[in-house]
Amino acid sequence: MSPEGPDDPLRRKVKGELRKRMRGVRQALPATAREARSSRIVERLLALPVLATARAVALFWPMLERGEVDLRPLDATLRARGLGVAYPCVAPGTSRMTFRLLEDPAKMVERGLGFCEPPGEAAEAPPGALDLIVVPALVVDPSGHRIGYGAGFYDRTLPAFSPPAATASVAYDFQLLAEIPATPGDFPVGWVVTDARTIDVLAEKAKGSG
Repeated sequence: MSPEGPDDPLRRKVKGELRKRMRGVRQALPATAREARSSRIVERLLALPVLATARAVALFWPMLERGEVDLRPLDATLRARGLGVAYPCVAPGTSRMTFRLLEDPAKMVERGLGFCEPPGEAAEAPPGALDLIVVPALVVDPSGHRIGYGAGFYDRTLPAFSPPAATASVAYDFQLLAEIPATPGDFPVGWVVTDARTIDVLAEKAKGSG
């Protein structure tokens, strides 16, 4: 679904309602089920073609109290393979998000935004340094559109990195809807990965236009 005009209050309202509903559904999932689903998502991410030649990957540290996909086992696997691992970092008092390479995940800190970030002295990964960016979502659809928490950090930041970086949004399979409202400024990802399926968004779009 493409945006219609510079601002569509109805679409924004629908996105807000979907965001609220899915947060409740996700948090109601038992911890054991979240762990099992997260493991399958990690397996699917590791099978992405881009990881065969990747040098550095950006992940996100899970907010477990909110039921997010747990990518910590993926962090450990990538480091064991010798890849660099980066995490999002928001400059205090701003809306600017960067990705910073971190050698020791134990140094992640929560700085008031609800999620753990690398310390400010961690080395910034500039555009071109990352091969894959894994993006959280509350709701996703097969066209790569996603609904996050509403701050817009990823939508503002990803255009500077992708291309060349591949982008993949991860979610539990019940968070995948047939279509969600798209609003101006949304940045669709190239892959959608759930515990049940892997969607190559660009390949599916090519099929549709062929």
